[in-house]
Amino acid sequence: MLKEGDIAPDFVLKEASGQEVRLSDFRGKKVVLYFYPKDNTPGCTKEACSFRDVYDYILEEGAVVIGISPDSPDSHQKFKAKQNLPFYLLSDEDHKVAEAYGAWGEKKAYGKTSVGIIRSTFIIDEEGKIIKVYPKVTPAEHGSEILEFLKQAK
Repeated sequence: MLKEGDIAPDFVLKEASGQEVRLSDFRGKKVVLYFYPKDNTPGCTKEACSFRDVYDYILEEGAVVIGISPDSPDSHQKFKAKQNLPFYLLSDEDHKVAEAYGAWGEKKAYGKTSVGIIRSTFIIDEEGKIIKVYPKVTPAEHGSEILEFLKQAK
């Protein structure tokens, strides 16, 4: 997994609308880049809603939120509409971006081992450098946790 001080790898992925989004489009702003396993699952819905609920405050701190999962743009569009999500959800169907960030790999849940998205978040500064990594996330409180970090990072 990438660590604090690393340069965030640039990427181009499709958003829910089908529009291509580049990480480098957000230079000059902080980026909250979070990787999550699947749209419309309980933990991922809690996490997305935790960001939604503090999104205006995150914007006030000069940051944007980008969620990435292997789901299709169509799945993201439905998830955004159902949960009223105001931020970007990008489709990493071949999980190349997740791999580049170290957010794809072996994980254990309920005694079973599988390979997939490792729920994690990277905060990237205005120049594209990673300033904070959350390798483990508590979905329901994560938005507030990120907001507190952004307030202190000024």
